[in-house]
Amino acid sequence: MVKVRFAPSPTGNLHIGGARTALFNWMYARSQGGQFVLRIEDTDQERSKPEYEKEILDSMTWLGLSWDEFYKQSDRFEIYREYAQRLVAEQKAYHDGTAVILSVAKGRNVVFDDMIRDRITVSTDELKDQVLMKSDGSPAYSFSCVIDDALMGITHVIRGEDHISNTPKQILMYEAMGFKVPKFAHLPLIMGADGARLSKRFGAVAVSDYRKEGFLPDALVNYLLLLGWSPGGAQEIVSLKNAVEKFSIRKINKTAAQFNLEKLKWINGEYIKKCSVCDLVEQIIPVLQSEGYIGDVFDRKWLENSVSLFRTRMLTLLDFIERADFLFKDELVIADELKSEHFRPQTAPVFCALAQRLEALTDFNAFTAETAFRELVAAQGLSASDLVHPVRVALTGRTIGPGLFETMSVLGKERTISRLRQISS
Repeated sequence: MVKVRFAPSPTGNLHIGGARTALFNWMYARSQGGQFVLRIEDTDQERSKPEYEKEILDSMTWLGLSWDEFYKQSDRFEIYREYAQRLVAEQKAYHDGTAVILSVAKGRNVVFDDMIRDRITVSTDELKDQVLMKSDGSPAYSFSCVIDDALMGITHVIRGEDHISNTPKQILMYEAMGFKVPKFAHLPLIMGADGARLSKRFGAVAVSDYRKEGFLPDALVNYLLLLGWSPGGAQEIVSLKNAVEKFSIRKINKTAAQFNLEKLKWINGEYIKKCSVCDLVEQIIPVLQSEGYIGDVFDRKWLENSVSLFRTRMLTLLDFIERADFLFKDELVIADELKSEHFRPQTAPVFCALAQRLEALTDFNAFTAETAFRELVAAQGLSASDLVHPVRVALTGRTIGPGLFETMSVLGKERTISRLRQISS
């Protein structure tokens, strides 16, 4: 049975590169009917923090990457010490003070067939003796990694190409301890838009940051799986379920993938459009609460109508905050340049007349508001286009937005009239 693992270190939050590695491991396991192991590699006890471990677990759960087994290396130190001493007893390793070092015999080649990069050969003449246990009693990365992969039955090690240099060293450790060597696959790096290693400027931020910035988990997963792999047919919107059905690790590109924030936003916008209003509201509520726009008690039906009004115009959940903030404010501040551009001396009486017509409505909705508006335009001898933009600015503080009369309906009769009269006073 195929068994893979994702092994993050809790010395920082789960970043995009790590999330993609986790995703490809998860997809390979599920596509093969295998198992996915999550292993926290917290041997660096000085830099490992509980808050980072929690963020990693929360981010994995948010992305929908469930695991079948869970381990922490800090619980397994005695196992590493036992194997180190066994290698010393077998004269395959030696003590250097309190450290334990593996002897590397010179004059041979270490060969492995990478599932993505084909055959790789490294001469042991290029390798020095390898630290197994550090002088402080903690295991070296490669040593604990090899022992855990072997004892946990990991059949395939799928990780970033920055680990290629570790692989021949680890193969020597597998051989020294008599373990079966797993198959290896090294994923291409993710590059920034400038062609350099991914940096914070071009997307190297934590998954939790993307969550805070209003990205949906399904959209982020969709984008990550396209970084180095394709479902075929130029398909860009693909569910995780369908991706698993089509996934082949041998079809992962050898060349680096380029992170494109604009494409991620586009994909996120497509998922927002497909998302039901009810589900979208559930995800927007925490954002609104964190910004102080709503409390624990609010009119859910009104919020659903508000979200529905902007759904096709949103690329992220934060776009709703940015574009619909006028719906949550009692007092609207309109920029002076917009006032000078759209409000004229003759605007005030027209706004006042529109407010009177709207106030007379017993049933206030988009249809009745539009009827009242067009009746006023006709009575004043104006064209609708003369008044649409000034009214929109008066109600929203913006020149563009959803349909004016749908906006009036969601804004509500009282606030619509109040804002018109504020301009006409």
